[in-house]
Amino acid sequence: MVNAPPSRAGLALRTQLRDHPALNARDPQGQAIPEEASMSTWITICDTCRREGRPEDEAGPRDGARLAELVEAAAGASRMQGEDLRTRRVSCLMGCTHGCNVAVQADGKLSYTLGRFEARTQDAEAIVAYAALHARSDAGQVPYRTWPQGVKGHFITRHPPLPREGEGTDQDGTEGAAG
Repeated sequence: MVNAPPSRAGLALRTQLRDHPALNARDPQGQAIPEEASMSTWITICDTCRREGRPEDEAGPRDGARLAELVEAAAGASRMQGEDLRTRRVSCLMGCTHGCNVAVQADGKLSYTLGRFEARTQDAEAIVAYAALHARSDAGQVPYRTWPQGVKGHFITRHPPLPREGEGTDQDGTEGAAG
């Protein structure tokens, strides 16, 4: 089955964290996300971002929503070429001073927050190209020399993967407890 770009009606379902099985995982069209999708690389797009200098009361979609549409279209095209990429929208990544923001994440891999993007096709394509490289990597580390030019200078944070159950210890030296 080929994933078509999300419809406007399907995007209304974006308020849930769709990649967590306990939240009845759904894609932007409202379809159940299969368990194997947890191995996908996710591009999380802040759809409430506003570029610096944009007025609060400006009519029309925010910059983040416009970027989200472009990223979703580019990711859809990438999936048709066999890339294991998923997208979701959230209403704030708390990077307002760096808008527009996205996060690139996958289970068991390094995750990244990128920002200072504009709602332009070339920015969306660079984000998706980087996410595809992230998806193909074992640990989420993509060699700098292979980064698309359009993401260079846009990295805000890097997050290590969460430890697996029973792995590592809490700061006080005790084993991490579940629940």
